[in-house]
Amino acid sequence: MAKALLLLIALAALLGGKVAAAADLVELKAAADPWPPFIDPEHPHGGVSVEIANAAFATQGYKVKQLIVPWARAVEGTRRGTFDLILDAWWSQERIDLFAYSNPYLTNEVKFIKLKGDLFEFKGLESLRGRVIGVVRGYAYNDAFMEADYFTRLEVTQFMQSVLMLSQRRINLTLEDELVARYRIQREEPALLPMLEFVEPPLSANKLYVISGMKNPRHRQYIDAFNRGLAIIKENGEFDRILKENGLVDGEHVQEGP
Repeated sequence: MAKALLLLIALAALLGGKVAAAADLVELKAAADPWPPFIDPEHPHGGVSVEIANAAFATQGYKVKQLIVPWARAVEGTRRGTFDLILDAWWSQERIDLFAYSNPYLTNEVKFIKLKGDLFEFKGLESLRGRVIGVVRGYAYNDAFMEADYFTRLEVTQFMQSVLMLSQRRINLTLEDELVARYRIQREEPALLPMLEFVEPPLSANKLYVISGMKNPRHRQYIDAFNRGLAIIKENGEFDRILKENGLVDGEHVQEGP
């Protein structure tokens, strides 16, 4: 009886220590719009990017609370320091003076999407001449693509708006990481997926970063913590486990960052 009681006390102490350790983690606020499977309110861990970030930050004494807001608001709020982080940012020249960037942790292949039957072939930016292309406001696409002036970029607030516009022939093309696009269309408008075609080659291969606004007084502290944690979870196998459990083992669409 005494041994059983001592065992229960030891077990309670162990579990209590784990709960206390979890409670002691400092909470960081991240913001982004839904971008499944990376930022996904329906994912048990909030999405692949959130799961990776929490695993990395936990090794450094932090945890992440992911807030879902429009992308433009996430960028502006993180720039000002209202939010601590964006977990799924692409690099762009215009952001380099406004945000601190982590080491990259994944890579997305961004492809044009067209209606089946459209004879369009992507042979460089010049092949886009005269076309109307749906883009999400605030997304950091290829810089040359954003600066070109011989086609029209029609801004929308979220990707699925451009897919619906494409299906209605109100635009000629849209673009997104293929894995993200297929995931969202299958979930939200599955009848449209057979109508669409992903165009090869990709416009760009965009690396994924965690970023923090320069106006946040702890921006360097947060980014350095993520980089240290990322190295740890890559070394101990946690990073690969997360990718495998989420079906991202194949590098065809999503590749591990360096």
